Amino acid sequence: MKKAIVSAFLASSLVACTSVETAVVSGNEVSAAGGEPIAVIQGTALGLTAIFHVIDLVQSDLDTVVNKLLVAEAKAMGGNKIQLLGAGTTPRHGIFALSGTIIGFPISQATGVAVK
Repeated sequence: MKKAIVSAFLASSLVACTSVETAVVSGNEVSAAGGEPIAVIQGTALGLTAIFHVIDLVQSDLDTVVNKLLVAEAKAMGGNKIQLLGAGTTPRHGIFALSGTIIGFPISQATGVAVK
């Protein structure tokens, strides 16, 4: 029984942790370049790395949050494109690699406005 619980815990720890939050907005109240705004979207991804961020066990980078979370959610809501307001990720090179030690948890986040 203990082996099954440990196996389930290890398997669940290797699943990507992502979150997408949306707020529907009115074109009268919010302005956006390139079209009529329909929603504000925020995407966050928490990753898992090993040995000073060298080995990605669960991917978390800007490509994941912008393309797989923000753009996909905007298209699902009927938008044509995203006006990117901000994006950031945990640095993994140089002195920042020391924050990864044996196990690291990089986080990536992006926010944008879905427009028609």
